[in-house]
Amino acid sequence: MSRYEHDFQNMFASLEKQIAETDNPRHRAILKNYRLHALLEVSGRYEELLAPTMTVEHPHYRIHESGTSLILDGMAEVKAFYQSLIEANALVMWVSNQDIAVNDRGFSGELEFFEFVPGAMLGDTVFGSVRAGDDPGDMHLLKRTLAFHWPYDENCRLIGEHVYEDTASREIIPLEPADIITAARAAELLAPEIEKVLP
Repeated sequence: MSRYEHDFQNMFASLEKQIAETDNPRHRAILKNYRLHALLEVSGRYEELLAPTMTVEHPHYRIHESGTSLILDGMAEVKAFYQSLIEANALVMWVSNQDIAVNDRGFSGELEFFEFVPGAMLGDTVFGSVRAGDDPGDMHLLKRTLAFHWPYDENCRLIGEHVYEDTASREIIPLEPADIITAARAAELLAPEIEKVLP
């Protein structure tokens, strides 16, 4: 068992507490959308998070890392991006120390972001160079701090993701083979979390 499984499976414990303590129904719906979006994404179920009940028909993502920007405009580009993460074996990620502020327009915050990535993706920018390495055992744990803003429409559907990296926070953590959480194991661990009914 990976030493990261507990943190991975319980990444949204603090968010669930925030949801339970949020009285505003719109704000609670936005936070619940975010939680489910992330769980489905890491489980490889991106088609579900992009369904019309959760995401607008024309999403717009802006991901900024190391002075470069990746812009995904429209459903086709967003779907292709998620598919590329699956194909590169770079889908297993989790968050920690989340600080989230929600309002009627969406939410913003800062968090620590952990991701298992192949060595081929450890350049200046991760998401701008999504590709699998030649050696399937050449995996690393990338830790960094991200700030973000996710806007939502009038029906509490995600409009897009705006993500900003603190480049000084980047840390590459060596891994033993037993430390790695595979995509299949991630989906197994998160299935009960996806099914969990929140207030």
